Amino acid sequence: MPKVTFPESFTWGCATASYQVEGAWDEDGKGESIWDRFSHTPDKVRDGDTGDIACDHYHRYKDDVALMTELGLDSYRFSISWPRCFPDGKSKLNPPGIDFYSKLIDELLEAGVTPFPTLYHWDLPQALQDGGGWANRDTAKRFEEYAFNVVDKLGDRVKRWLIFNEPWVFTVMGYLNGHHAPGIRDASMAMRTTHIVNLAQGMAARAMRETGNVEELGSAFSMTGAYPASSGEDDRAAAERRFAFNNLWFLETVQNGRYPDAYVGGTDLARLGVEPDDMQLIKAPLDFIGINLYTRSVVAHDPQEPNLGGRDAPVDGVERTEFGWEVYPEALHDVILRIWNDYKLPIYITENGCSYSDAPDERGVVDDQRRISFLQRYIAQVARAIDEGADVRGYYLWSLMDNFEWAFGYSQRFGITHVDFETQERTIKQSGYWYRDVITENGFSY
Repeated sequence: MPKVTFPESFTWGCATASYQVEGAWDEDGKGESIWDRFSHTPDKVRDGDTGDIACDHYHRYKDDVALMTELGLDSYRFSISWPRCFPDGKSKLNPPGIDFYSKLIDELLEAGVTPFPTLYHWDLPQALQDGGGWANRDTAKRFEEYAFNVVDKLGDRVKRWLIFNEPWVFTVMGYLNGHHAPGIRDASMAMRTTHIVNLAQGMAARAMRETGNVEELGSAFSMTGAYPASSGEDDRAAAERRFAFNNLWFLETVQNGRYPDAYVGGTDLARLGVEPDDMQLIKAPLDFIGINLYTRSVVAHDPQEPNLGGRDAPVDGVERTEFGWEVYPEALHDVILRIWNDYKLPIYITENGCSYSDAPDERGVVDDQRRISFLQRYIAQVARAIDEGADVRGYYLWSLMDNFEWAFGYSQRFGITHVDFETQERTIKQSGYWYRDVITENGFSY
């Protein structure tokens, strides 16, 4: 059996997000978020599900930290709810909100689990959305203020931070196709939001460093392997444009102060709403790169598509998760090496995982062998990339527990811990025990 091993300093963790696990959606002075509004709007989320209670992590965080200890986690990646800390997105800090995260951090540190917070995982204050949301340049300024204040308050105990989680997703899915909050479908607005979010990322990075509390700073970028449908030059070029738009649109900007070449006719800065000095504001090089990766895209040239000039090519007869994503572990290796070779920055795998609906059997055991198989193959590709020279410093499995899966509600289960959403009972799945053993051994055989 082949043995997969990792460097001694490698970090093993799990990840969650505030709206997906916390619940307590209107308690202790918390303001309404765009996901509160979106999930309470009929026909936006499957089965009418909301994150009102979710995993009740807000009230059960001590038990959940104990769960992390049982799993042997080195680190816990969580996100901070902007409207919990600043109910209207600006002005006065809400003390109970920031205090929740302070107590969570203390509990983690006492348990020997390193906190790894993300400042924004999609729950924009609804009050800011009422003023235009990410389509309003003022939101970048508000985010800069929020970032400074949170890091100023909590940075005495937290040294490694993420600014954004998947900015490509919350702009494109929220403002272009409307599948996510705030549910807008406006192509020109969506492009402007990507630029304003890039502004916010650069501005926040500088503000966070100004606190003097930050030792390592990055963002978690949604990435996918982009492969040409054939060896033809047109398909290869289309796949490269897809890679640039999906993977680099918010990374090339913060690192090098320029947009990647993703568009057929070149990137139109006027279409993005770029103003003088914006690119200088956007550039604020990171200390590390977070990669969230689950699957791949196979791309074919499409002359009828005026922007990226490509389309997804169907791939038949392949293994897929219950979410419908193709299982293609090599994509994680390939993207890691591409990003490492192009940017030479340390990398954390900030999300990777799979959705399968296995439930407790008559013995109370969740025997989710498909998830174990998925994780074995993907994590082995991380080790392969390290062996080939990439500086990958940690892996954060998505997710610690089953939770609210955005527009899919509670129909998709990504956790290594099963959650009964009626009783809130947590049951560690067999994949959770497998992951615990991986952490203990700092590797595995398969």
